[in-house]
Amino acid sequence: MNGRLQNINARRLKNMTKKTIFKKIIDHEIPADIVFEDDICMAFRDVNPQAPVHILIIPKKEIASTNQLTKDDTELLGHIYTVVVPQLVDEFKLSDGYRLVTNCGNNGGQTVYHLHFHLLGGRFMSWPPG
Repeated sequence: MNGRLQNINARRLKNMTKKTIFKKIIDHEIPADIVFEDDICMAFRDVNPQAPVHILIIPKKEIASTNQLTKDDTELLGHIYTVVVPQLVDEFKLSDGYRLVTNCGNNGGQTVYHLHFHLLGGRFMSWPPG
């Protein structure tokens, strides 16, 4: 492996062992506009919204991305899809449509390596997204 690639991999590993911004929000170390929280997950407004409603939904369990999900996470994902999302859709009046997005990996646009879902709504969502 060349030196440049080793440096990139070393930086990624170092960043993965640091506490992510989402973990700091979970631990209430930094403020967030929290709109939902229970023992399993949390949802808060995105600080850089891409739609009139842009909520981030995160599990409290630290999972880097969808690539790290296991069968043990089935209940967690079910909770997000059957409890959290419907509650937020109702609360923010998104029953006419919304988008739920998960970015995975660098090429997928993931910038925070803590599994999260973007709930976007309040306007027409064009396709393709980008």
